Amino acid sequence: MSRHMKRTTVRLNDKLLEDAKREARRRGKTLTALIEDGLRRELANSDGKGRQARIRLPAGRCGPAAPGLDLSSNASVQEFLDEGVPRNKLR
Repeated sequence: MSRHMKRTTVRLNDKLLEDAKREARRRGKTLTALIEDGLRRELANSDGKGRQARIRLPAGRCGPAAPGLDLSSNASVQEFLDEGVPRNKLR
């Protein structure tokens, strides 16, 4: 059986990550396997209840959020939130 896998980046609280690594070692698993098992369990237990109705927010017409901030880039937004300076303005 062939397993197709993609790489992704997930931001985790430092304490949660250390606890997860410790638990994975205790179980003799990789961190990836522990995360996959947890996600599978959560998705299997999800019954759709508790979801709130979707709301539509009005679109603003005030121009760009900040000069040089690329709202389509998670990295650009996170950089701006962390440091207040978009990456492409540092060059």
